[in-house]
Amino acid sequence: MRAMQGNKLRSALTTLGIIIGVASVVVMVAVGTGTQQAIKEEIERLGAKVIMVIPGSANAAGVRLGAGTRPTLSDDDAAVIREGSEKIVTAAPSVAGVVHLATATDNWSSSIYGVTEEYFEARDRRLASGREIDKWDVDNSTKVIMLGASTAGRLFAEIDPVGQTVRVNQLPMEVIGVLQRKGQTLDGSDLDDVALVPLSTARDQLLGRSSAKTRSVSMISIKVIDEKRISEATADVRDVLRFQHRLDAGQPDDFRINNVAETARAQEESSAALTRLLAAIASISLLVGGIGIMNIMLVSVTERTREIGIRMAIGAKPATVMMQFLAEATILSIAGGIAGAVIGFAGAIIAERQFDMRIELTADPVVLAFLFSALVGVVFGMYPAIQASRKSPLEALRYE
Repeated sequence: MRAMQGNKLRSALTTLGIIIGVASVVVMVAVGTGTQQAIKEEIERLGAKVIMVIPGSANAAGVRLGAGTRPTLSDDDAAVIREGSEKIVTAAPSVAGVVHLATATDNWSSSIYGVTEEYFEARDRRLASGREIDKWDVDNSTKVIMLGASTAGRLFAEIDPVGQTVRVNQLPMEVIGVLQRKGQTLDGSDLDDVALVPLSTARDQLLGRSSAKTRSVSMISIKVIDEKRISEATADVRDVLRFQHRLDAGQPDDFRINNVAETARAQEESSAALTRLLAAIASISLLVGGIGIMNIMLVSVTERTREIGIRMAIGAKPATVMMQFLAEATILSIAGGIAGAVIGFAGAIIAERQFDMRIELTADPVVLAFLFSALVGVVFGMYPAIQASRKSPLEALRYE
């Protein structure tokens, strides 16, 4: 300790590489882990066991108009899907649109979905208050509506929405329930800015009669029994729909199946791989720091030849001298690791507050970086320590 305190600036510069390396690893892992956690939360919000089927695309004068422009899905398809695979819990048809909602004091435009009673289980939507849309509502086209948490807040502020009246495109409807909050997706879409009405009501009175005549739907939401069987369930759904739509072997699908969870999980895996890559790059600084420690310790051994010779002349063994210099290198490395961990935590917090980045601070990267820095001290301090132990008392005289 006295030897290191006698050269404070050199000791500080020696540990700089370790400090930068450990701090970089902590920050990179914290940001990467935060991103992965955000993706996991989005999977949970969207439904880890949910797959969605949307209609195919229409052609107009040779121009493809995009997915969902051709009414190829119907209520009957949803019923057949429910019965067509033992891997499926339920399938819920729905129609979608945008409407203007108004109360006596406020108004708001929001996405609206016409749904059946199966929708809530299929999409894992839960009640915060009131009741859900049921089969009687769908069969009788009742004028009832459920609101998402954001939509309810916009229209009613602090007032309890249940039992209140909302005009939907000038049609008065009773609020029967409010959905539990789901939050936002990674792209900023608000899952709570939504309204739900019975499927029959949406078709007949809100979104036009074209869908009512064909019994077409905008989407079929399907819940699978087990997350691990999504691929099998997707294949079953494709087979059932192709048979239902009487498509020949050479014909393309007239629908599209989306697995949101798999897409988000692929993003999570990409984020994890990127985190590992960044951590590996940051770890190079630890190696550079280790080389710096070795160089400085070699210089220190040369400068302290007289000290080493005197110690060995009065009985110090080579192993004792080696352990002294190895301890110095390890202490320098561990000190750099501690300082780097503190700086890394501070850097991660600054990144979260200043750059609006999601971070997750865990002990694992700190412990690993700390152990690695200690290992660097031992490995790169070994050679200078061995060189010191090979000095002889006669070298002290020659040094003079």
